[in-house]
Amino acid sequence: MEAATVRKPAGVSARTRSERKLGWMLCAPAVVMMLLVTAYPICYAIGLSLQNVDLRFPDEGGWVGLQNYSTVLSAPLWWQAVLNTLVITVITVVIELALGMILALVMHRAIFGRGAVRTAVLIPYGIITVVAAFAWQFAFDPSSGFVNGLIGTDKSWFSGHISSMAVIIMAEVWKTTPFMALLLLAGLTTIDDGLYEAARVDGANGWQRFWRITVPLMKPAILVALLFRTLDAFRIFDTIFIMTGGAQNTQSVSILGYNEIISRVNLGLGSAVSVLIFLIVLGIAALFVKGFGVRMNEGRPGS
Repeated sequence: MEAATVRKPAGVSARTRSERKLGWMLCAPAVVMMLLVTAYPICYAIGLSLQNVDLRFPDEGGWVGLQNYSTVLSAPLWWQAVLNTLVITVITVVIELALGMILALVMHRAIFGRGAVRTAVLIPYGIITVVAAFAWQFAFDPSSGFVNGLIGTDKSWFSGHISSMAVIIMAEVWKTTPFMALLLLAGLTTIDDGLYEAARVDGANGWQRFWRITVPLMKPAILVALLFRTLDAFRIFDTIFIMTGGAQNTQSVSILGYNEIISRVNLGLGSAVSVLIFLIVLGIAALFVKGFGVRMNEGRPGS
């Protein structure tokens, strides 16, 4: 018994190393291509962020080191943009996770018309973000929209900070909840139905089966869904640009970077903003992958 106990961890460790090696080999071509495509732009942006490159004053350029980062980090506008972005990210991701789980369960358990149900649910995600943003903007417009007439008010939705943020969040939730549901549906399909049957025999109700079977076995899928949507939500640009353009104090970090680079043609400050966004995105990814510590084999029955 003692010898068997010693050999088992060694076998598991060897299998784990073999799986990791295979995983790296499968990912290597994609990683190499991503590095070739993104390495130069990232390095170029970092270089610009350390210089005073303002196209309005081409003769005043020069190396300034970390001065651009100091300017950005000391500006209240940057921290307000970060706060707006975090509020939009947290609220939309939480709502999308709840709604996405409900939609995934409906699509997975649909007895008839399963293909039609999945198609209908995924329609919003198939619409281009700019088109969806224009549709929501027209819907909430006080003169041409139908929302005010539907709820019996004459509110000007895009004239205030809170109402503008609310419309932006609703539009994002409507647009990207199907993506969350699709990722969660993929996790649901990996769960053996026999586990639910066994739980029913043991007297577990639907709520207990959900929390004791579905959620634990879907941890990897939930992690992937949250990671993808959080990274995507933090880079929100299209919806805000179309609806408010950053007015009413709704500016996100991506809008701020756009204004610095495109509107003010200050490539140094704009590149510093872009690099900071890149670092924050990396930090979010590290938080999800390392902080939560969810292993991919936790979702395998019997592991």
